Amino acid sequence: MIRKLSYLKFVLVLFLFSSCISQKRITYFQKNGQPDTMRLVQAFTPKIQPDDILSVYVNSLNPAASSFFNPYSNGVNVQPEDANLLGTTYSASTATRAAQNITPGFRVDEKGMIEIPLVGRLKVAGLTTSQARDTIRVLLKPFLKEPTVNVRFLNFKISVMGEVARPSTYLIPNERITLPEALTMAGDLTIFGKRENVMIMRETNGVKEFATVDLTRRDLFSSPYYYLHPNDVIYVEPSRGRSAQTDRSFANISMIFSGLSIIAILIQTFR
Repeated sequence: MIRKLSYLKFVLVLFLFSSCISQKRITYFQKNGQPDTMRLVQAFTPKIQPDDILSVYVNSLNPAASSFFNPYSNGVNVQPEDANLLGTTYSASTATRAAQNITPGFRVDEKGMIEIPLVGRLKVAGLTTSQARDTIRVLLKPFLKEPTVNVRFLNFKISVMGEVARPSTYLIPNERITLPEALTMAGDLTIFGKRENVMIMRETNGVKEFATVDLTRRDLFSSPYYYLHPNDVIYVEPSRGRSAQTDRSFANISMIFSGLSIIAILIQTFR
């Protein structure tokens, strides 16, 4: 009887231990000996590149004169409409809405140039949107009184695929997003997603980078992949549990077998 009770205790401890392992695998940002406060990696500021699409909106004390420099907006301030696209899925319906409600923008050509009415061709590649804004504002002073300029990316997007609730491509008009924010936007990882092995695919100067990050560790916040870049792709690898889940009959048989085994052990113990 004592031997049977010891065996039962061993089985219960084994179940508790396995549940602890599962909990550890799905918990984000575990301490792992790291302090409760840590310095963040430097925030990423994107720079304009060829093939980018920019929204350039000009305003001044003379709205009629300003409208001449906004050929794609017909003199209407479209910034509030643009803000409604934050975090939306980049789909055919979104693209149609974008074409109807916001400026199509200025495409940066292969030489890094855009063309502004009266100002002419201007090189913006390598500049941040703030630097491009200041440059354009100075060039517009001969034509407008107290000009103000707003420059924004229209094609800053990231893709999330794999074991997440809503895999898709998302538009990011505010020019800055972190990996946790992107995964939250995609509805978080499913229970089958490998949190310790999330892949980030990034293209830099014609070179494709493949990196993995561990969401269960706090050192994610000091990783160069904490802040996402335009066109980054996040891939969440499925765990082995996903393969088992696809076979419903196998999963049900396993559960029934486990239940019968536990019942048999209990019966033998208390008999």
